[in-house]
Amino acid sequence: MLIAASLAISNLHAQSFTLSGTVDGQKTGYIYLGYPAGEANYKTDSAKLENGRFTIKGRINGPTLSNLSLERPSPTSYDAKYVSLFIEPTDMTVIVKKAALRDTKLNGSRAQDDMYKLDEAHKPVLKHLNPLSDEYGKLNNEYIAARRAKKDSASLAGMLEKLEELKEKMEPYYAQMEVIDKAFIEKNPVSFASLFMLRFRISQMSLQEGENIYNRIPAALQQTSFGKEIRKELDGLRGGSPGSMAHVFTKSDINGNTLSLGDYRGKYVLIDFWASWCGPCRKGNPHLKQLYAQYKDKGFEIIGISDDDSKPEAWKKAVEQDGIGMWKHVLRGLDMKKREKHQPNPEDISDYYGIHSLPTKILIGPDGMIIGRYGGGGEDDDAMDKKLAEVFGKM
Repeated sequence: MLIAASLAISNLHAQSFTLSGTVDGQKTGYIYLGYPAGEANYKTDSAKLENGRFTIKGRINGPTLSNLSLERPSPTSYDAKYVSLFIEPTDMTVIVKKAALRDTKLNGSRAQDDMYKLDEAHKPVLKHLNPLSDEYGKLNNEYIAARRAKKDSASLAGMLEKLEELKEKMEPYYAQMEVIDKAFIEKNPVSFASLFMLRFRISQMSLQEGENIYNRIPAALQQTSFGKEIRKELDGLRGGSPGSMAHVFTKSDINGNTLSLGDYRGKYVLIDFWASWCGPCRKGNPHLKQLYAQYKDKGFEIIGISDDDSKPEAWKKAVEQDGIGMWKHVLRGLDMKKREKHQPNPEDISDYYGIHSLPTKILIGPDGMIIGRYGGGGEDDDAMDKKLAEVFGKM
């Protein structure tokens, strides 16, 4: 609670920090520190190395995530090597390893101390996950190069199949990482490191689970940028969870006809958020076809909402290849330019339903109320099947 109290004070106004350190393997040159310095203001400070030593001073609104690099950051390049560290408004020391930036050691930051503990918990899992991840990255680059070279479809399909196999091998380790992260967050609700991890785990949680964890976070942390983003995620998830009225959207469908969700009142509607490039989505289509054939005459409809706004031709091709043209299809309305500028986009259907992973399915009742969520932040497909059997078994 003392930590929470100090964070509350630090969030009232910017406080100074001092970062002093040494660089192993480099005596001269410069070191660069990038960090948020207030609302919508990202700052990059630099310090000249004097016999491998440096000092950087600045002001921050409490604990924050920073990037430390020995290369000048470029706004047009993401190739610079850096290490991410949690800095706080206090005096800190750091030992930078030029040959292995990941081994850089920061002292004096409680948040970074917590992150080191979490890193240690991750190590046994990463020992198995990293080789698979490296293999996946290498093969994915080869696939991208093959596509650009316009290789034959059979070769591309074979590479995609291998990529999917690697994904399946990685899934158990990702699941283990999730368990470790959730346990850490539960045990350390007042840690800024927990807040940081929750920001990326919240979309995989149910609304109730997310709210329960969020409510344990000190008010001061809730008011940080990460805290506000988590609150926004939860509000979006609420809009796409059972008990909420489904957002009524109107779009042009795959055939150029106007489609409005409001026209489907009186029916059970399953909204399927998917994409042509989403392997699990495509694998699930045969099952959706079975459900549609089983219940369509009882008032069941499916509307596919695709994340293919940038490649509509791939979307249309996937619908044709998978034979799912018997139900309606629209694009989500993603506008990357607005998203990059953090501008609101009322045309983006996914935002209204809190969609952050694919596939995710939303089941809407005849009165327009959401009665089921399956996938990201919801139950699994078995629960969906049981729900459909339940509602149509009563008819």
